[in-house]
Parts: sequence; C-alpha cells; structure tokens
Amino acid sequence: MATIVEFDRVGLRYGTGAEVLRDLDFRLAAGGFYFLTGPSGAGKTSLLKLLYLAQRPTRGRIQLFGDELTDAPREALPPYRRRIGIVFQDFRLIRHLSAFDNVALPLRIAGKPEAEVESSVREMLAWVGLADRASARPPTLSGGEQQRVAIARAVIARPELLVADEPTGNVDAEMAKRILHLLTALNRLGTTIIVATHDISLITATPGAQMIRLDNGAMVDPTGSLKNPPAQMGRADA
Repeated sequence: MATIVEFDRVGLRYGTGAEVLRDLDFRLAAGGFYFLTGPSGAGKTSLLKLLYLAQRPTRGRIQLFGDELTDAPREALPPYRRRIGIVFQDFRLIRHLSAFDNVALPLRIAGKPEAEVESSVREMLAWVGLADRASARPPTLSGGEQQRVAIARAVIARPELLVADEPTGNVDAEMAKRILHLLTALNRLGTTIIVATHDISLITATPGAQMIRLDNGAMVDPTGSLKNPPAQMGRADA
C-alpha cells in the first residue's frame, strides 16, 4: 500500500521553549482514515500544522506524497498545499463573501473556468445540504452551516489529503453524524482523512479507521504506553 505521509524522528519546538512534539515516527497509508486524539495540550494542532505545511519541524524528516519536504524552499510548497484540504476548528470563512464564493475560492485560485466553478460549487453545496444557502454570508449562518461550508471548501478540489481539526466540535450530535458521513464518503473516493477530535464516539462509529494518540507531544498506544517503534499505519480492514 502506498504511503502518503512519512514522519521520521520529527521534533518541533517554538522559539527556545521545550519541544511540543518529540520523536514522531510514523507512516500513513494513502486512502486511510485516521483519528488524531489526546488530551488538550498534547500537540495535536501542532502536528496538523506540520501535515498541512504551515510549520516546519525543528528536527527530523517529513515526506508528503512521496517527496522530501523538510527543507524544501518556501516557493516550492504551494503545489503541495493545493493537494491538501484543511478544515479549521474556527472555520476561517471570509465573512464578506457568500457561502458560494467561499466554497469557490480553491477552484478560482487554481484558475478553473467559471462555468466549471459554478457547476462544481452548486453540486458541492447540495452535497452538504446547503443548496438553499448559497448566497448567505457566514455571519448569517449557524455554526453547523458554517462548518459544512468550511468542509465543502476543503473538499471542492478533491484533495488527496484532508486534515480536519475538531470538525464536529461546534455542532450537535446529529450534525456530527452528518459531518462524519460526509468525511467517510470522501474517503471512499480515495482521499486520505486525518481528523483531530476528542469525540471517541466518532472513532467507534467509523469501522476501519486507525487512531493516532498523542500525550505530552509523543505518540502513545491506546493503553497510554509510548509507541516505540510505531508500525506502518493503514486501514484496519485493509
């Protein structure tokens, strides 16, 4: 099975402080579904930043899509970032743009023809149940609606890798189930999914998903023991 992410003894510190991530050593299989868990302050958001290339490691080696990117020049990163979809915990929608225009952004940045943008965005908004809210601006949307717009924006360009930070943290249980359904549908189309969450019910509701657990910046197994060395991770039913 092909590997889409590889971390080799990766560590991260901010400034001169203590390491917030240490000795991360793992591989993620293309097409897998992964949950990133751990207590607050464990380093989950920092790990996600490394995955979507917003942060560079202090030490170690990172490969994405088969390419070594640890020391890649900044100007070389945009083509890789375009292969990654990101769902932020705080949505990060552009307030003055409509739901339609927020979702359309990745396609317009990629230079897609407007006719293709129109049809793709309409289809995506219908897929997330917001066909009738296309012209609404974020301040007029509920938290669950904003989250679905953010997910639609993240997946509109069919990314190879989707990174989601607490995508169900601001919605009720029923909406959480719907969002999980959207993510699993995307995964079945071939996208590798990595979801940071505190919600264990999401994990138990996703057969075949793998769990990556962090504690104090290090990977641990579900019992709390340090993983050394961690094995290749793939789908449990692969």
